[in-house]
Amino acid sequence: MFCKNIKIINKDGIHCRPSSIIMQKVQEYPDCLFIIESSKGEIDLSSILGLISLGLECGDSVSIKVEGPEEEKVCEEIADIFSTNFGFKS
Repeated sequence: MFCKNIKIINKDGIHCRPSSIIMQKVQEYPDCLFIIESSKGEIDLSSILGLISLGLECGDSVSIKVEGPEEEKVCEEIADIFSTNFGFKS
């Protein structure tokens, strides 16, 4: 399992639109297991509702864990998405 720590920079946190973008990328890798861990809890990233339920806000730190083929590359791709502002002005 590969793990990367990142900080949420989107001023509105991870709400519906960012969650949808993240889930689209996750679905590209059906052979991987994704775990998101924060001070607010830990989820298996197989459900958009699970991700939204974490209530991740700007400034929150999360650990992204990926297990599966090319886990380091896949983890980096997911982490890059989490650490963007999703096209919103900051």
